[in-house]
Formats: sequence, structure tokens, C-alpha cells
Amino acid sequence: MPDSGGLQPVEGAQSPDPQVRVFALPPQDNASPSSIVDGFLDALTSDDPSYTMARKYLTKKAAKAWRPEQRTTVLDSGPNTTSTGRPNTGDEGRTFTITGQQVATIDRHQAYHPDRKPYRGSLHLSQVDTASGKQWRIDSPPDGVVLGQFNFQRIYESVNKYYYAESQSASDASRGQKQLVADPVFVRQWTDPLTETVRQVVAGPSNWLNPVVTSAFPSGTALKDGVTSLTPDDANKLTVPLNDKADGVGQRQCKEMAAQLLFSLRDLASSAVDEVELKRSDGGLMCALTEDAADGLVSQRAAGRFDHPYFLDSKGRLAELPGNNASGKSPEPVAGPLGEGRRELRSVAVAHDQDQAAGVSVDGRSLYVASLVDGASLGSALVHSQSRSESDGLSTPSWDGRGDLWVADRDPKNPRLLMFGQGRADRMQQVQVDGLGDGARVEAVKMSSDGVRVALLVKEASKDGGKGTTQLRIGRVERHSAAEGGTEVSVTELRPAAPEMEEVTAMSWAGSSQLVVVGREAGGLQQIRYVPCDGSAPTGQALPGLAGVSEVTASDDDRLPLLAHSDDGIVRLPSGASWQSIVKDGTAPVYPG
Repeated sequence: MPDSGGLQPVEGAQSPDPQVRVFALPPQDNASPSSIVDGFLDALTSDDPSYTMARKYLTKKAAKAWRPEQRTTVLDSGPNTTSTGRPNTGDEGRTFTITGQQVATIDRHQAYHPDRKPYRGSLHLSQVDTASGKQWRIDSPPDGVVLGQFNFQRIYESVNKYYYAESQSASDASRGQKQLVADPVFVRQWTDPLTETVRQVVAGPSNWLNPVVTSAFPSGTALKDGVTSLTPDDANKLTVPLNDKADGVGQRQCKEMAAQLLFSLRDLASSAVDEVELKRSDGGLMCALTEDAADGLVSQRAAGRFDHPYFLDSKGRLAELPGNNASGKSPEPVAGPLGEGRRELRSVAVAHDQDQAAGVSVDGRSLYVASLVDGASLGSALVHSQSRSESDGLSTPSWDGRGDLWVADRDPKNPRLLMFGQGRADRMQQVQVDGLGDGARVEAVKMSSDGVRVALLVKEASKDGGKGTTQLRIGRVERHSAAEGGTEVSVTELRPAAPEMEEVTAMSWAGSSQLVVVGREAGGLQQIRYVPCDGSAPTGQALPGLAGVSEVTASDDDRLPLLAHSDDGIVRLPSGASWQSIVKDGTAPVYPG
């Protein structure tokens, strides 16, 4: 600060620091075995697109056989290496052990799989003849790539590929629209992420998502031979030459293929593509599609166009919250029996079309569905829970994009996950949840708008007889034709979505591939943050603190504010702002879904 004269403001640069790039070095002559091992592991953290420098640490035979793209092992910190000496008297080589705490693996589809466990691998070195004489080289490298979590986050970025849900609502089918499903994968940031994203989309969905989605690209489709890089032109049009597997597709299918690419490239930070042009193997034009035209091919839910949040007022009635631009406007009960207070409710869910809603009675034992129109009747409850405690009973219900209603019955004697086709009591079925575990039960359920993924809060029994913990799991929703007619629904392949959280108390989908959760890490305080649905580590900071959060909800549209129920009543968090109070006396804020 000056000690004389007037004060003058100084404008500082606000641009972020440039991201560090790492370039690998070749092995030095006469390097020791440990130096070769360290150099190889360092080369794995470089931005070399084909690991050319890392292969220089390998023997010629090992370099040809090594497939780094098949698997990436992510460790909590960098790999530790220990020399184990000679394995036997007849071996003149050297063996090293690689250890660490594994966090996850990345498969050949670039999909993330949380898998925390001790890691132990090995590599072997031998001396080979080179132009500089005998040198140590690795003849048995580890399986794929092994690196620490810090370097993984520096090298890779998450991108959503998009595919079409196999099942869709009748309204979507009548409009000729399909529902897109996000399939998050990781691509290397400094090695042409645009081309890699296109390759990944064309290659097909990840193994986990594959049973419940379809791709418009015919099986075997790939970029045309010789195409190594794709770049948009000055008008942001991307031309994608394909091989002959796609030559016979019609215009409708071709445009669905282009829509998958356009939606996928939207999530890529380094890309600016407004139009995609697909070419046949002979160079002829198959079709072209702009971003605006792509929006018309998919269901509106994929673009997230909901703008009506709801809540329960002090009398347990369903009411509509005022929007962002409705300053001073008081909340008003909705039309129909749920807004008239014929049954006092403790939780509620509004269907995606906003024509009907479901509510759980204040004692938690009865589930009702009613239309949101004047004069509609309430009717009988769809189901009753036999739970004796109000703290158990039925969870907050949730609607999927097909119009089916989901709820968890937390009766300790008969815990179950229930689905009501089109919200009807005569189409109720108990949903089998594979991999739930002995003594575990579903505490909360939230369906994604695409209807093929479900977020569950699972209360797991404590091994020592204690209270146990509640964890967030994501399951795949599979629908199969039943022998007696109709559809049989199951939830399969549960996977963790917030593995760093010791306890999760509330959650909601917040877009196509992330959730907002309320929970705490081991030894930490309650926090609210966004987490990826594939279980990978969150990249952003925790959201601003809020006292006593019991419920949270978000829209598929990230332009709409986050809503929560806290000690201050119902509050919202607009983008770039602080928490704002909306209603003091109210509970259960929800967006449609």
C-alpha cells in the first residue's frame, strides 16, 4: 500500500494458470535397473499419445506386445517399486514389485470402475544388445498403464458419450423422438480429445451400459482407414468419414448417428462443433445435421427443459414454488386433490409431464397418485407399508422418463423396491436388486430421466453390530418380457457413485451424468457436492455450506437453481450466487422426476 498520494485500483490477471504438460525422456546409457523402472513409470504419466517414449524402456518384443490402451490402473498415490532380486539362480535379470492402494481401473472402452483394494504388480528386466552396448530393458511390463490419481486427473478429462435408451415412453415414440443416455468415459486431454471422443462414440457403449441402450451406428462402424485426426472447419462443421459398415444406412438413421456425435462433443471443453457431416467410405455425403436439428430428434428431457419446482406447504399440500423471476409471488397449491389437502403428505414426486403426482402420507405408510387438474379424485392408495415406525415406511417416490413410479418400502421385516407401471396399482411389481447384500435395504430411490439408471441410498448392516452406514449406489434398470405377459424389471450391477463419502443422507440426479449429494467423508462435517455417476473423483469444490440439510433436488437443466430443505426452510442456490431463502414453512422440494 502507498504511504502517500491517492489510492488507485490495479487490475490483476484473472486467467487461470496454464496446465502443466509432461514430456517423457528416453533411457540413459548404462542406466541401472532401478533407473529404468523409474523412467518407465514416469513415461506413463507423460502426454505422449502412443507411449512412444515409454516403449523405449522395453525390449523390442515387449514393446510390440504391450497394450497400454487395454487397461489403466489408478492408484491413490504414485506406484511404489521394490527390487526383489533374482527370482532364481538361472535368471540374470532383475524383478521389481509395484505396490500401492488401488482406487479404480479404466477399461478398454475408457470407462471408469471404482475398485479400492491393495495393488500388487511386477515387471522384469533383462540386458539386451543395443547400439550403445548391453543395456537394461523391461521384458515383462505390468498389465496396461499404472499411475497415481493426481496424474490421472491431470492427463484425462471426463466426456459423456450418448446412446439411445432401448425403452421409451409412449409420448416420445409418438413424437418420433428418442431418449439419450449419457455414458461417461475418460479421454486424454492433450492427445486430440475430439478425435478420440468420436472414436469412442462410434465404437459403442461401455460394457456396463450396453444392455440397456442402442447405438445408431451399425456394428463394426469405425473411422475410415487412414483417418487419424478430425478438425472442425472455420464454420465449426466437423466432417467424419466412416468405413463401409455404415454405407447402407438411411437418412433417419444417419441423422441419429450425427445427433449422438453432436451431443457427445458438447461436453468436450476443447471442441466447438455446430454441425456434423457424415461421409460414406467412397467419400460421398451421407447426411449433415446441425445442433438445432439434433435437439428435435431427442426427447425434451435430454435437453433439460423443466422450470417448475414443487414442495409441500405447512399443511402437507403440494404447491408450486415461485420461479427465479417471480419475486414477491407467494407459492400456490396445485390443482387436484394433492393440492387441496385431502391427504396430508410428507413426501412427493411430480411426473415428468407434470400431469400427475405421487405422494406418501404423513405417517409414511400409504402411497397415492392423483392428476394435477381440478375435480380429479384421489382414489385408494396404491400400496400400504406394514412398518410400525413412521421413520421407516415408504421413501420419497420417484418417476422415470417412461412414466413409471418407483418407491422403496423400508419396513424392517419386509424391505422391498416397488415399481408401478404408469403409476397404476394393478401394474405393481417388486423389483429384484442384484448385489444388494445380506442385511442391506434401500433407503431412498431416484430414477434418472432416461429410465435406464437408478440411484439408490443403500443402508448396509454393520459388521460389528453397530448402526451401519448409508451409501450411494447406481444400478442399471433392465426390462425383459415376462412369461405371462407384461414386463419384468430388475436392477443389476450396483456400483458406488460417491466412494469417498462415508455416509450419504440425501441425493438427486443433477443432469445426465452427475448427482448432487448431501453427506460426509470419514471424520468430516456435512457437505453438499456434485459427484459423477460413474464413481470417479469429483473435480469441483464442495458447494457453499448450509446447516441441517435433510433434502436436496436438482433439475436436468443446469440453468435452474439447486433446491434444498434445511434449518432455514426451503432455499435455492442459483448459479454463481449464495443460498437464498424461498419458503420458511415448507418441506420436500422437488423438480419433476
